[in-house]
Amino acid sequence: MTDNQYRDKKIVYMGTPDFAVPALEMLCGAGYHVCAVVTQPDKPKGRGKAFMPTPVKEHAIYQGIPVLQPAKVREEEFVRTLEALSPDVIIVAAFGQIIPESILNLPPFGCINIHGSLLPKYRGAAPVQHALIDGETITGVTIMQMDKGLDTGDILSKKEVPILPDDTGGSLFDKLAYAGGELLLQTLPAIFEGTVTPEKQPETSPTPYASRIEKSMGDLDFSMEAMSLSRLVRGLSPWPGAYTHIGDKTLKIWKSVPCEAQAEESLPGTVLSADPKGILVQCGTGSLLLTEVQLEGKKRMDTASFLRGFPLSAGAVLEQR
Repeated sequence: MTDNQYRDKKIVYMGTPDFAVPALEMLCGAGYHVCAVVTQPDKPKGRGKAFMPTPVKEHAIYQGIPVLQPAKVREEEFVRTLEALSPDVIIVAAFGQIIPESILNLPPFGCINIHGSLLPKYRGAAPVQHALIDGETITGVTIMQMDKGLDTGDILSKKEVPILPDDTGGSLFDKLAYAGGELLLQTLPAIFEGTVTPEKQPETSPTPYASRIEKSMGDLDFSMEAMSLSRLVRGLSPWPGAYTHIGDKTLKIWKSVPCEAQAEESLPGTVLSADPKGILVQCGTGSLLLTEVQLEGKKRMDTASFLRGFPLSAGAVLEQR
């Protein structure tokens, strides 16, 4: 643990998924006093439906930090619990509940949010995936002073992160999570010293609201252009994943490559060729080469391995349902 002149400042950290873990880890490593962690209640997972702690809870337990798991943070009993902690600042990262004004106005330094986009772009619950799906080449993280709006508070600092051609939703999440932690450590001293210069956001965002990702978004519509479908495959990996249907089976698509090849007489979704290089599928514009797939009930595999057990020929049709 490094020496930290602000270790007397009391921090409550609110977060839930993997995205929120690096910032918490860095706060503890830098010597900040995280007096409590607030995270979502444990949920049943897996076949046995055993209740599993959130990633943030697991790390808080490892660090010996008290954990609070209110069903609803706006309940008076929980707000009173926070008041008793007397935090100087509350840091929020992908917590999963709307923070009421009773909490926003509680700490002297307010509530600070780590958001996975370069605000005002991609306000909303799923900024990382939507930036990829939309074909952005640069995204980043923003440290924001929270207000009662949805990601509309003053910008305190930003850091750009390039989106590489092979990035997926998962790889970009990891990059932004660590960038968010680093930016938080750079910004906190200025917040405590009062030297940070807040930047007002415009009322409207230049991009559509980054709504929550639904599983149905992964059901590929091959009448779309190949490039858009390829970005969708990347953006929805690893969850919920892009998929299509062949006969009565669901075929999950892990990797794909957009191609210019197209057969004018073939309808979208038609298999143009299937060989060890991949399964080439007609799109509305261009074609999509599927290079890594997973048949329902089977393991993830390259298409060469898939075709040995499930041969396809030109003319087969992949369908949206």
